[in-house]
Amino acid sequence: MNKKQLFLKIFRKAQKKYGASSKRLAGDAWPKDWQTLISTIYSAQSRDETTIPVMESAFNSLPTLSSWAKAPLKKIETLTKKINFYKTKSKNSKLTAQKLIKDFKNKVPDTIEQLVTLPGVGRKTANLVLTEIHNKDEICVDTHVHRISNVLGLVRTKNPYETELALQKITPKRIWSKINRLFVLWGKEVPGRDKKKLLDNLE
Repeated sequence: MNKKQLFLKIFRKAQKKYGASSKRLAGDAWPKDWQTLISTIYSAQSRDETTIPVMESAFNSLPTLSSWAKAPLKKIETLTKKINFYKTKSKNSKLTAQKLIKDFKNKVPDTIEQLVTLPGVGRKTANLVLTEIHNKDEICVDTHVHRISNVLGLVRTKNPYETELALQKITPKRIWSKINRLFVLWGKEVPGRDKKKLLDNLE
């Protein structure tokens, strides 16, 4: 079985187990595009279970892109202080909100090249935004996708960017946008690098 066939076999099992899950991740189900972007900035190295309620409360206090951009940095920090690295993320989120207004007419850009010019936005965040907001076929590689893909021998890569490129070569484009959610739900349930535990979980 080649890597393309192996990936599809594993993907189908992951889809069968987690495809119908209603569990919300930090990039899911925000009413406004800019909220999806800002929440995803905050979700890096932070648990979704923490990020979601904190950001819901923060957006109630600052409900518009303009109000977020104009808010004193201290206020944003106070609203988000339960999230890891909130000081850096708050600074980046405020600058990003200002840049969306100034350079992108209040819209979240729809290309990775534009998205990564925003403070706090790397390829992972950019790809998630492209799939969630703009319905584009991209692979969002976070720690779970990177770990699982390497543990199972689907790829042999040193960082998430290499994983993104390697997965593009062995996966059909039509499923790219689905990989992250399934692997995140799977990875949350089975931490660590035990290949047998990962595979047994799907049986």
